[in-house]
Amino acid sequence: MSIWLVVVLRVLIALGLMLVNGVVMIYMLRKVLAHLHLRLGPMDNGWKGITQTIFDVLKLLTKEDPTPAAADRWLFFLAPAIVFVPSLAAYAALPFSNTAVMANLDLGLLYTFGIMSLIPLGILMAGWSSNNKWSLIGGMRSVGQQITYEVPMLMAALPVAMMAGSLNLGDIVNAQHTVWFWVNIPSLVLFFVAGLIESGQTPFDLAEADSELVSGYATEYASMKFGLMFLSEFSNTFIFSALMVTLFFGGWRLPFVPGEMIQSFAPVIFIFKTYLVITLLMVIRGTLPRVRVDQLLALGWKVLLPASIVWLLISSFIMKLGQQLIGGA
Repeated sequence: MSIWLVVVLRVLIALGLMLVNGVVMIYMLRKVLAHLHLRLGPMDNGWKGITQTIFDVLKLLTKEDPTPAAADRWLFFLAPAIVFVPSLAAYAALPFSNTAVMANLDLGLLYTFGIMSLIPLGILMAGWSSNNKWSLIGGMRSVGQQITYEVPMLMAALPVAMMAGSLNLGDIVNAQHTVWFWVNIPSLVLFFVAGLIESGQTPFDLAEADSELVSGYATEYASMKFGLMFLSEFSNTFIFSALMVTLFFGGWRLPFVPGEMIQSFAPVIFIFKTYLVITLLMVIRGTLPRVRVDQLLALGWKVLLPASIVWLLISSFIMKLGQQLIGGA
């Protein structure tokens, strides 16, 4: 088979997965928040409102697509693509099983972090080009979050990669059959908090903040331009949850079950675990109030960054001490 045909097929598979995740997660979000707030959520279209999201997609496809008169037209049109494409490309290194991975990259962890770091550029571009002060504030907040939390998030993941001896996400999953998981609980906590902020989840959705900024950077967008940004937001939540599962919860593996026994349905296990994390994020979203921007920045610079540096040093010391003891024995 032609290598170009393989590339196209893998891109189409990633795009299909991204679209399906978007539809499922929008419905899930409405239902989870509704039950948390003692409401019913969507009920009219389909069984339990299950087709409501499909009608929402059709609405976005057929709505008018205006452009503000004073907007920077080129940047205004490019921004949704710059938000969408990195979010799609981040699926490449996610290992759904030993064999079900679109690109088995030796530097898969760094690739995923690197490609996701491009998204705030598109958000800032959307805010700037809209010629709207609320949009610009939302874009600037997104950049502030990115600068503040990208480093702690990566540093929280490094102890896991060090213990696995690889930056390949599949190798990290396979290394977790050992008993060192409990050592990485501090990394799990740091990664979870930083990732919650990086993915723009409530109580840290300051780039949108619809009660303050009239939907923030996306205020002037409509139709499928808004749809692409909205889809990317849900996709980023899926990617963050998948990274959590990969780094800390054994990926497609199950405790005390040989990998050969579950190989045929390993992707199902991986996606099921990912959606469990997503459900937790939605519960947090429907429970906690939004923090102020100064509180968000203070948490990053004064708490998460020092804590991630200290834990990286401690875990390095523990690893080196263990190697010396084992080598000496």
